Amino acid sequence: MSRLSFLRTAVITVLCTVTAPALPVLKAGGPANPKHPKDTKLDRALAHARDSHQDGTVDVIITPASGHHAAAIDKLLAHGGKVRVDHGVIDAFSGTIPVQSLTALDADPDVADVSLDAVVKSDALVESSADVSPSSLIETLGLDGTADNGPSGKGVTVAVVDSGVERGVDLSGGEHDTQYDFSPDAQHVAPHDDYGHGTHVTGLISGSGNGSQGRHREFDRNGKPHDVNVRVYRGIAPKVRVVSLKVLDANGAGQTSAVINAIEFAVANRDQLKIDIINLSLGHPVYEPRDSDPLVQAVEAAVRAGIVVVVSAGNYGRNPDTGVEGYGGITSPGNARSAITVGAVDTHDTVSRLDDDVASYSSRGPTWYDGAAKPDVVAPGQHLIAAAALNSSLYAELPQRRVGWGNKAPAYLMLSGTSMAAAVTTGDIALMLEAHDRFKTPLAPNAVKALLEYSAIPVSGADRLTQGSGEINADGAIALAASVDPSLPFGSWWLTAPVSETSTIDGISYAWGQTVIWGNTVIWGNTAEYNLTAWGQTVIWGNTVIWGNTVIWGNTADVVWDNPSLWATTVVWGNSFLDVGAASDGTVDWSKVGPSTVVWGNLASQ
Repeated sequence: MSRLSFLRTAVITVLCTVTAPALPVLKAGGPANPKHPKDTKLDRALAHARDSHQDGTVDVIITPASGHHAAAIDKLLAHGGKVRVDHGVIDAFSGTIPVQSLTALDADPDVADVSLDAVVKSDALVESSADVSPSSLIETLGLDGTADNGPSGKGVTVAVVDSGVERGVDLSGGEHDTQYDFSPDAQHVAPHDDYGHGTHVTGLISGSGNGSQGRHREFDRNGKPHDVNVRVYRGIAPKVRVVSLKVLDANGAGQTSAVINAIEFAVANRDQLKIDIINLSLGHPVYEPRDSDPLVQAVEAAVRAGIVVVVSAGNYGRNPDTGVEGYGGITSPGNARSAITVGAVDTHDTVSRLDDDVASYSSRGPTWYDGAAKPDVVAPGQHLIAAAALNSSLYAELPQRRVGWGNKAPAYLMLSGTSMAAAVTTGDIALMLEAHDRFKTPLAPNAVKALLEYSAIPVSGADRLTQGSGEINADGAIALAASVDPSLPFGSWWLTAPVSETSTIDGISYAWGQTVIWGNTVIWGNTAEYNLTAWGQTVIWGNTVIWGNTVIWGNTADVVWDNPSLWATTVVWGNSFLDVGAASDGTVDWSKVGPSTVVWGNLASQ
């Protein structure tokens, strides 16, 4: 049997299953789907503002009807609004309008959708103290933490859309020299970070570790000791070039329109700045389906342009009042089909994978409105130490999270969250792209995502909506990226060297999960070993595609999350949180939960 024939018969499509915690049970007969109402063009936040007759003005992002861009702008002005920025990358524009004019915009045929220009926030937590002994992040990913000549991300450029970057001993210029400020006007400015989140994210991706340099004694196979140079808090890919796109202020907040501007800038200047990856460790609550969400559409545009986009899943995996873990907390743009959405793993400060579990705060799928499977993967995100911005508000407000080295003043900060996990994943992908650089044909974002998922190591006890394909495994992902040749014909075996499909971490061999979550379907087998049309540049992740020559995978199984009656028990935090007047037996009557119910908006704004 040929390898391709084996693929067609052995790659099995299965439904993702959910092991849900003990949460309220649904009554039958609720609405078929909590999607965007068909009778309004407003997202649920704006619909609420209109229906509650709020006063004042509101910042919006307007998507014109096809071919009606200029007319939609004229209508905004006619309704007392002001235009702030045109967003060519998604054919939309942001502006300000009186709340009382939302009804008129909703009825205007020149307007397709009206979205809140929502506040975006960083996805970092500061709940942990610094009195822990974190393991080597490099070794946790399956790499040699003592090797100075190992993979470094050289030749790869990452655009970090965040609060900026502050130069320091680990981020000392060179690769970290470029910053553009999008709050409020785009301009080329000297690197700075008044919040501190962007510096921490950048440090995890590409910090040199020079401020934590020391000697470490090791033993060779004959038991002879020797000292090696280590940089304890080194980033994943210390030779990566970072382009800092500042969108968050000193409080870690910004507007969606600024993030879209930054993404558009990255796309427009991709060739000049050689941008390969965008890191978005931020988000806002989901207010509408992803197909009308402007931030999601900007992410999809960047992926279509050939840029890999890594997004944090959000830190809404548990009820902040009760601590109960729940599902459905993925934030925008983590609900984007083509984004690599990353949840956080708690490694319990060890290198071993045996005690790893998904952090309770890490947002789980499915995505609100669309019922899509997310996250895609998970990565270390708990108790991570990276470069601190010494002039930032985080550094000033969190003295207990400062981390020093030797007798030097503390130059590092410990943070947790899916922000950190996304940064670790971005660093891993930079190493993949570096390893693949010997091939003339670059890896498309879909291919990067597939190889990352395929080589991931499953987290014991976690379901697909919690961990996606599993915990990232740099050793395996790099091996695959170094071996696949995208120039080979679609449908052919594209590995140019054998891969073992196992990785050894801390002396223990782990089998790769060998699964790819395509839309809401789990495919497994040897999919990543063939150059399939799905891994190409023109296919939207999750869409129905032809795998090989004859097998269509996208519609071979029901999509379980399209119907909330199949997953809603895993979404509900608790009756008091939804405030729908649930019965005393703990059931939730979904007939009382309309599409405008704000589930994540209030939580995310706290």
